Amino acid sequence: MANNKELPLGTLLRPQHSWVAWILLIAALTVTAMLWQVSIRLVDDRTQAQFKTQSLQLKTAIDQRLLNYEQVLAGSAGLFAVAGQVSRDEWGEYIDNVDINRYYPGIQGIGYVKRVGVREMAEHIASTRRDGILNYLVTPLGSGPDYYPVFYLEPSTSRNQKALGYDAFSDPVHRDAMAMARDDARPKMTGKVVLVQEEVAEDQASFLMYYPLYEGGAAPETVIERRLLLSGYVFSAFRMNTLLDGIVGLISPFLDVKIYDNGTVSRETLMYGSNLGSLEDDFSFEMSQSISHGGRDWLLQTRSTPAFDYLAADPRPGIVLGSGVVISLLLFGFALTLTRGRIMAQSSAGRYRAITEGAASVTLVLGKTGEPRYASPSIREILGFDPDHIDDLELQAQVHEDDWPKLKAGFEKARRTPGQQITAMKVRIRDGGGNWHFMDGTFTSMLKVPGVRGVVLSLRDLTQLKAAETELHRLAFYDPLTGLANRQLFRDRLNHVVHRSRRNQESAALMFLDLDGFKRINDTLGHDAGDELLKQVAQWLQQCVRDDDSVARLGGDEFVVLLSRISSPDAAGQVAGAILRRLCQRVRLSDHEVGVTVSIGITMIPHDSEDPGTLMKYADLAMYRAKERGRNDYQFFTPAMNAQAARRLLQQEELSIALDQDRFVLHYQPKVELKTQRVIGVEALLRWHHPEKGLVNAQQFILLAEETGLIIRLGEIALRQACIQIQALERAGFESLKMAVNLSVRQLMDPGFLDMVRRVITETGVSPEQLELEMAAELLNEDARQVHDLLVSLHDMGLCLILDDFGTGACSLVSLQQLPLDVIKIDHRFIRDIPYNVSATDVASAVIALAHKLHLTVVAEGVETPQQLEFLQSAGCAQCQGNLFSYPLNEDALIGFLIRQYESPLIS
Repeated sequence: MANNKELPLGTLLRPQHSWVAWILLIAALTVTAMLWQVSIRLVDDRTQAQFKTQSLQLKTAIDQRLLNYEQVLAGSAGLFAVAGQVSRDEWGEYIDNVDINRYYPGIQGIGYVKRVGVREMAEHIASTRRDGILNYLVTPLGSGPDYYPVFYLEPSTSRNQKALGYDAFSDPVHRDAMAMARDDARPKMTGKVVLVQEEVAEDQASFLMYYPLYEGGAAPETVIERRLLLSGYVFSAFRMNTLLDGIVGLISPFLDVKIYDNGTVSRETLMYGSNLGSLEDDFSFEMSQSISHGGRDWLLQTRSTPAFDYLAADPRPGIVLGSGVVISLLLFGFALTLTRGRIMAQSSAGRYRAITEGAASVTLVLGKTGEPRYASPSIREILGFDPDHIDDLELQAQVHEDDWPKLKAGFEKARRTPGQQITAMKVRIRDGGGNWHFMDGTFTSMLKVPGVRGVVLSLRDLTQLKAAETELHRLAFYDPLTGLANRQLFRDRLNHVVHRSRRNQESAALMFLDLDGFKRINDTLGHDAGDELLKQVAQWLQQCVRDDDSVARLGGDEFVVLLSRISSPDAAGQVAGAILRRLCQRVRLSDHEVGVTVSIGITMIPHDSEDPGTLMKYADLAMYRAKERGRNDYQFFTPAMNAQAARRLLQQEELSIALDQDRFVLHYQPKVELKTQRVIGVEALLRWHHPEKGLVNAQQFILLAEETGLIIRLGEIALRQACIQIQALERAGFESLKMAVNLSVRQLMDPGFLDMVRRVITETGVSPEQLELEMAAELLNEDARQVHDLLVSLHDMGLCLILDDFGTGACSLVSLQQLPLDVIKIDHRFIRDIPYNVSATDVASAVIALAHKLHLTVVAEGVETPQQLEFLQSAGCAQCQGNLFSYPLNEDALIGFLIRQYESPLIS
């Protein structure tokens, strides 16, 4: 008998028999691996802590060493402050007492640089030679007006005497440090240099520390006085290897140490490398620290070496691993012994275990007449029946009446073909809760198989698969964010409506919708807020149309509405008007209240076209026409829009090419102060040198630049040219003139705007106080918090802020009080009607009076007649500009105009 035979080891080790032993082994090995990793981590942490401690101690030691050397220089400078003049012998005696070789290793020498004027040079050289320095000569000899030769250098070795007379100021590296020390009245260090007194074979990296000396001893208060009263410098020369070898050898002898100048890792900036530099690619730990001293930033880079790792090694992780493996194997052997006894006891028990059971399938064993005799435990989870009471289950009652005949036929066929699997059939099975499950079933006759003795019915649950297919269909044809139809499904619906309209001569309408200002909401409040707005808009749109109509989201903030049957264009316009009214409201997103409007383009089917692609294009063109007319509007397609779109595409291409070819220039319109009758500034006006049209005014292309995003590049070009022109005016003698530059709202709300302004000001070197930024009044319609933060940042930079087009649109007085504005400009449309339009006159007077109350300067633009000027003068307007004074001028004409206006006043 089989149960009397010895159980083979291979059978015993099978997971289905000894799974407990295997789990115990895996668990024990897992715990062993975890403890081994923990022990390794502890050793690594201890080694890393030791590495970090040595690295930090090394930085501290270097910082302290540099501070000590700075104090030595301060004492040397104090000698000059007390004595006034120090002779060469007194200097040598002082340095001998300092004993730098003993107490300050690394200092090549401490010296004195004397400031010598070009007219004093001959006497300086002669007196020095009379003082015993027979070969003294100032080199290199440049054009003056001042020289800074090394006058004293101690210890007075033959090596150091080579540096006497060397004009350190002639070298850019020395000159940068000396200039900073002079202006800041603080000791400063040079970058990486090779000392003049170095031998050819010893050109190791070095640096010098300069301490400024001033006439009278004390440092003057202002930079100008410091430059005038500078008498010279005391300095120390350092050789990096000599300075650091002792520190590194004492604190971190087994670390690879490197120091780079200016925080940049390169061969050219390497100041110091330890003896272990050849091991730089073999390290376990690395640390970078910044050493800032004397106006220089050094990068201290430390790395561990194999020698450091070897000294920090620990045998305990290996002991933990070995012990754990041995204990795990012993536990595994003990569990196998227990498992063998259990298997031998159960080997004779057989209950249909040859039938496999899956998590998503049910296995039934049916008798000869089809009655259930056994069910797998999975029947409880899948169908909700108790496998222990399967005898009470009536199979026919649980199968859908339409599927029972084919299930019965499969059973009979399986009985006739023992051992063969009958092809799967789709059936619906009702579970214990009355819900239907889609399942496929296969029969296999095992009537003569011992332990089974029946027909095996395997039922695989397809319910989740059906649900997955439904979800895939939804993902393929519906927008996941809003639940609306996507582009593919909408294209099918549009094709269907077009074909039906062509066949039945029924009118339909296609609407293309685009949210106004959605990109601004996305950029300022984030994509989560933008997604929330899109979902809300989708709900509103569905509420505005009938069940037979279709709403879809094409992507981004673009939606389409298909009115499947519409009586006339007027009816389509009524639906568009309802959508505008429904969407034109304020919504709260991320603690901000934002306004929502939409632009709609409408094309009629089949009147405008019977081609779906053409209809989409026409609706898109009509939508752009609605945006051009001020947004929050709808427009029907007209054939003229096609030509306009072609022109627009050509203009966009020309504008992009013009940007690449630098075809934009600035013209300048003077701004006059009425009180002094003088030009106090100019406004920079952008012009396009078109190869065919000549000079093109900004009003003809600025809107296109904003819509296409090219305004960002164009705005930076204009700002940079204006800053360069400020410097040109300064060189021409007009230092006090201010330059005003116009900025669009799109440019101001760009996330990189502030960084761009800072970069342009820094690169051009212009003073921010000479720059004025003109911002359109519609900026106040943007997010109040973002606008406030932006203007505060610009104001803190020292820029003058001008609110342009004041009097148009909605402008809150609270905004004028809370925002850091300096100037407001009265819109030229009000100035144009003065003095003939009483309303314009009243508005101008009110704006000027309001500005005076708010301590703001008022500028009137577009002044063209003496009557307008006379009224503005009487109303108390501070500044004016317009064609009455001057048309916009190019750079050359502007200089001539400014020269003439200084000779005679502009206002008579």
